[in-house]
Amino acid sequence: MEFVFLAYPSCPELRILSFIGVSLVYGLIITGNILVVVSIHTEARLCTPMYYFLGSLSGIEICYTAVVVPHILANTLQSEKTITLLGCATQMTFFIALGSADCFLLAVMAYDRYVAICHPLQYPLLMTLTLCVHLVVASVVSGLFLSLQLVAFIFSLPFCQTRDIEHFFCDVPPVMHLVCAQSHIHEQSVLVAAILAIAVPFFLITTSYTFIVAAVLKIRSAAGRHRAFSTCSSHLTVVVLQYGCCAFMYLRPSSSYHPKQDQFISLVYTLGTPLLNPLIYALRNSEMKGAVGRVLTRNCLSQNS
Repeated sequence: MEFVFLAYPSCPELRILSFIGVSLVYGLIITGNILVVVSIHTEARLCTPMYYFLGSLSGIEICYTAVVVPHILANTLQSEKTITLLGCATQMTFFIALGSADCFLLAVMAYDRYVAICHPLQYPLLMTLTLCVHLVVASVVSGLFLSLQLVAFIFSLPFCQTRDIEHFFCDVPPVMHLVCAQSHIHEQSVLVAAILAIAVPFFLITTSYTFIVAAVLKIRSAAGRHRAFSTCSSHLTVVVLQYGCCAFMYLRPSSSYHPKQDQFISLVYTLGTPLLNPLIYALRNSEMKGAVGRVLTRNCLSQNS
């Protein structure tokens, strides 16, 4: 049993242009996120929980895009754009697992900012390296557990005779659209998983920032308030991008499924968000910008010597 992807362009010229465009974006995603990871691990001043979580987020983004983008590139040039049932289930499992881990980790980062701003004296005692490692591992394990449950449920349902997926890869909405036994219970089951992966972390982020805003407003100096808000601005920008796209895709009834619209949104959170994340953190964070600059300078000097 195989599925056929219908979202790819049929015109040879468009296929080549699509391949070149996606390849360039993917190259920038890998380069940007690797630079973030290397900068954090080589700069002693960045050995703090906030940057440890940022490095972990970049690592997840690299794996997240690797699940689908090479497959998209291969299908762009192939005449037969098919995937087996097992391959589709495997791709969906890791895609949902890493996407969920991304959402959980953003909630962890919000908690880190809450402790740093609201409890600065206790911050070194509370946010230890051991706790940071445990939180990252818990984010990944929780995402994988949730994904396995969801994918096992979806692929236990009967599929219709048509095997055509109007998408670039195996995502939940287009695959669920092929299920013959559509019912309110099936839709609610998928919605519950989406709420656990998206709405619950977003609620925790909102709660953390409510306390952060209340604490920052109590700071008397304008410079102190600006410094406190500046440490959160990058994270908030990434949260809006990530959760905005995910909520639009997964927190809605199946009746509002529109293939063309969903294809565009999926490209945004598959290519756009992982590309913008390192740029946002590097451009809006002076320490991160300086660290990346020093890594690039050392690399250039070592190549010249």
